[in-house]
Amino acid sequence: MAKASSSSSSTAKVETRKNGGLAAFCSALAFLVIIGVNIGPTSPTESGGSSPFSKLFADAQCTEPCVPGSEDIMKPKAHGTSEYPVQRNLEWGCDWDTADRICNFNRHYAEYSGYWESTSFLSDVEQNIEEETGTVTFYDSGWKGRPLFTVPRDRSWADFIEESKKHGWPSFRDSEVDWNYARVLPGGEMVSIDGTHLGHNLPDRQGNRYCINLVSIAGRPTYGDSGDRLLREKELR
Repeated sequence: MAKASSSSSSTAKVETRKNGGLAAFCSALAFLVIIGVNIGPTSPTESGGSSPFSKLFADAQCTEPCVPGSEDIMKPKAHGTSEYPVQRNLEWGCDWDTADRICNFNRHYAEYSGYWESTSFLSDVEQNIEEETGTVTFYDSGWKGRPLFTVPRDRSWADFIEESKKHGWPSFRDSEVDWNYARVLPGGEMVSIDGTHLGHNLPDRQGNRYCINLVSIAGRPTYGDSGDRLLREKELR
């Protein structure tokens, strides 16, 4: 009888451990599902505010030298969160419709993971590297085309490419951001001062890491005295 009791107790302990392990597994799986839903394929939305995914990282956002911004930047304008659609002649063959939706009518989602590698970016990039500095500058896809990121800084080009491939989106560090025109909102959303949704700040052990849609930074530089810009600014008055 004693042996039977001991055996029954051991079986109960094993079952308890199994149930505990199953519960932990289910919790981990649920967490991954939540993340997957929020950073999945492009799925534009016109609703404002920070995404549930970004709120998971809310306590870790925008530590110096990151420059914080307010929700006023992304308030509704003539064309979503911007005054005009994105540029027509985007770099690297980026899809215009996808770019316009993600940049101007979206606060939550991203181009699909690895999209940047499906463009001509990697094959064309050597032509875009400045001969003297050995860097590439990325410009806002929005109509003002402001400079937002320059890589590589404080690391090699190979480091930038490796990290971007690892995470699925172009990934930038603090020193590679032009803080004159880029901001990080509460919850980690990264935007341009002109209302373009760029991506999110997802810090890691090395510090801030800005995970950015290529379609949001495939613009071409424009100039303050251009007739096209002056005409558009006149229309806004």
